[in-house]
Amino acid sequence: MDRNNIEKIAQNQEDKLLLAKVWDKIQSGMRKNIPANTCFLSPRQLEMTKFLFGQQEGLISFGGYTDAERQMLVYLPDYLDESYFTTEDAPLVCLRAAFHEGEKLSHRDFLGALIGSGIARESIGDICVGNSSCDFFLTAEIAPYILQNITAAGRTNLQLKQISLLEFQLPPECTLPIKDTVASLRLDCVIASGFRMGRSTAAQYITAGKASVDGLLCEKPDKIVTQGCKISVRGLGKIKLTMVNGETKKGRISVMIDRYV
Repeated sequence: MDRNNIEKIAQNQEDKLLLAKVWDKIQSGMRKNIPANTCFLSPRQLEMTKFLFGQQEGLISFGGYTDAERQMLVYLPDYLDESYFTTEDAPLVCLRAAFHEGEKLSHRDFLGALIGSGIARESIGDICVGNSSCDFFLTAEIAPYILQNITAAGRTNLQLKQISLLEFQLPPECTLPIKDTVASLRLDCVIASGFRMGRSTAAQYITAGKASVDGLLCEKPDKIVTQGCKISVRGLGKIKLTMVNGETKKGRISVMIDRYV
């Protein structure tokens, strides 16, 4: 565990600033033997911070539920366990926004409402939208502000309340299955198939830094992806390479892709 590794891990100045901030916060908690946590981190940011600290005892990642995409890195002293997250001192909370079932609200609607209220993206965890409610995670300190100031998403009225983590409901995933053939399992080929676009257009999204594979940024169009990979493209959405079925008679690869809708 060495602060000097920040220079080796960071790929740009933004990474350096983030890792330095995380280092100072977590190290302060360790020295004082008190809980310490970061803001919500993207999968890529979380991987960098884990690499920075290594297998440090007492360090865990948590985003409110198992397999959360955006998580905090948290230091828990040996006198605390994960039940800490259900106490009043927990660093994150879950809010539920109820709305009329006939309204069609998306992740983007809720994220826009939260960002539009003036809070930073790093203060917002996962946003899980269901048919008539949305459960989402926030840093504990900004939750009172959101409860008082968010009354709508777009033109849809909301009724907000704080719920315990035990009440959190993960809505079932809604996907559109796509059966197709691709020339290869290159990232640009799979994105082109999943989002119904040309391969050159898909490559442009990738080289522009808008594509992630299993939460990690990828800027190489020729990266080979495997069955089960989840691919996100900023501005387009998310797909999963559900099945690779082998070659067709014409030498192409038969695949099944789920597009999240």
